[in-house]
Amino acid sequence: MNSVLNVLLRRAAAALMARRWSRLATLAAVVALAGLGAFTALESDLAAKPVAGGQPSAAGYTLAGRVVRVADGDTFTLLAGGRQQRVRMASIDAPEVTKDRERPGQPHAQASKDALAALIAGKAVTLNCYERDRYDRNVCDVPLGGGATASRKQVAAGMAWANMEGRGKFMRDPALPALERQARQARLGIWQQADPVSPWAWRYQCWQQQRC
Repeated sequence: MNSVLNVLLRRAAAALMARRWSRLATLAAVVALAGLGAFTALESDLAAKPVAGGQPSAAGYTLAGRVVRVADGDTFTLLAGGRQQRVRMASIDAPEVTKDRERPGQPHAQASKDALAALIAGKAVTLNCYERDRYDRNVCDVPLGGGATASRKQVAAGMAWANMEGRGKFMRDPALPALERQARQARLGIWQQADPVSPWAWRYQCWQQQRC
């Protein structure tokens, strides 16, 4: 009788210990999952963190400030939060201005620069930005109201190309190729030339290969 009772007691104790370990394992799993969730949230937050002066947006981040300098037909400087931010307009490429003796400019470069200045110089703007490029410039769209952007205005006026360098890997606005075709047909701006050279081809052929 005592041996049977001892067996039953041992089985009961084993079952109790098993339940305790099961509860501990469940608790450990919950804690681990909670920690993983917190880490994932932190990782996501860090990945989404915008550059200084920016706020998250559908494009990536926004920059708000005043345009203080226009360098050429697709590049300008924005004063945002007390800091100067260099901006490269998304999806377009404008004629290159002269950099130095080894890097001469293209036809219509000054006209393109003047056209962009007329659109944004001295104005307060809020940019929709995607990333920083290898030159530490913010790559952004410049909304002008009514669905227009500075990039669309430049292309529609024949003051810039829809940027199809690298088979369009820099193209983010699908409306631009059609606007370029319309400007080409109307022979506006750069399209007044018989055979205009795209800026990405100019940088390679003229600046790198010295075949201007």
